[in-house]
Amino acid sequence: MKLAILALKNLTRNRLRSLLTILGVAAGMFLYSAVQTMQHSLSRATESSAADTTLVVYRENRFCPSTSRLPEHYLPTIERIKGVREVIPIQIAVNNCGASLDVITFRGVPAETLQKYNPNIKVVEGSYEDFLARNDAALVGQHFAERRSLSPGDKFEAVGVNVTVAGIISSDSPQDENVAYVHLPFLQQASRIGLGVVTQFNVKVESADQLQRVADQIDETFKSDQQPTNTRPEKAFFAETAKQMIELIGFTRWLGLGAVFAVLGLVANAVLLIVRGRVKETAIFQTLGYSRLAIGTMVVFEGILLGLIGGLLGVFGAMTFFHLKSFTLGNEGLTLALTPSLSVTLTGLGVAVALGLLASLYPAWKATSRPLVQSLNA
Repeated sequence: MKLAILALKNLTRNRLRSLLTILGVAAGMFLYSAVQTMQHSLSRATESSAADTTLVVYRENRFCPSTSRLPEHYLPTIERIKGVREVIPIQIAVNNCGASLDVITFRGVPAETLQKYNPNIKVVEGSYEDFLARNDAALVGQHFAERRSLSPGDKFEAVGVNVTVAGIISSDSPQDENVAYVHLPFLQQASRIGLGVVTQFNVKVESADQLQRVADQIDETFKSDQQPTNTRPEKAFFAETAKQMIELIGFTRWLGLGAVFAVLGLVANAVLLIVRGRVKETAIFQTLGYSRLAIGTMVVFEGILLGLIGGLLGVFGAMTFFHLKSFTLGNEGLTLALTPSLSVTLTGLGVAVALGLLASLYPAWKATSRPLVQSLNA
């Protein structure tokens, strides 16, 4: 502890250099945390688990929602398939099918069955009754509402669809936080698709081990129809459909790696300059009885402190940024919410401390490898 306090005092003696180093580390860790947040959000959206029991029935060989058209009368046929628990038809209208940061997605659903199908949806402002009462009403996800500064009673227009906000909703599913739910017949007419046509069916099965069997049976049932289907688990559907977005986020790994090397070099350079600037001081410490190990440990503490302080600023800065901005990435009607998480925060802090430790090892060796007499005469 005494060596750590002494290391902190040494850093405060060179305030400008220490401040610039800390700001550089903070910038690098901000970028690293931003990349990790994107990677973590993507993993949550695409990695399957035993709790996943939802299938997406889409038009075969179609990707953008505007090209996927299925007859609504498929609904009772799907409901009769063994293992199917619930089915909901969904009409999707989106302002941009390509990868984009600002995607507006409307989901038309049977209003009276939405809460039954998805009990995780909670109305935090406004009321579900107001949504049922008006044909042009919309339930808007919290992230969507924050991005557009929407409140219950507001009207907004996008994709040629004019709606009134009846309520703001919250849900465990990131998809629900970034869309506007509207009445199915209203969206069918507003988007000029026509009544009786939907984009997809979302199907809940009895258990996760029945996903593949039910998916195969649905596709087999409609194989010879004019509108054949392609049925996949929800997260697999996201992973396959949003390829552009996944490739874009995959590229950011290199940015994160670059940020790590930049922080490593910055801290190593700063600590090495500190060591070279106090050669005589180090020799005096040895004369007073400090061992080479104690001096090396003090130098290592300086690197760790630079990494930790800069890491705290960068990591928490990134988390605050994503929390306030509520960024989403969209592709082909699917949205990915970039939300901060505790695991990314802790990982970022751990990486910052580890980089500080690693970067200070060589300067610590340099500080203790020089002969005492030579250091005193420097």
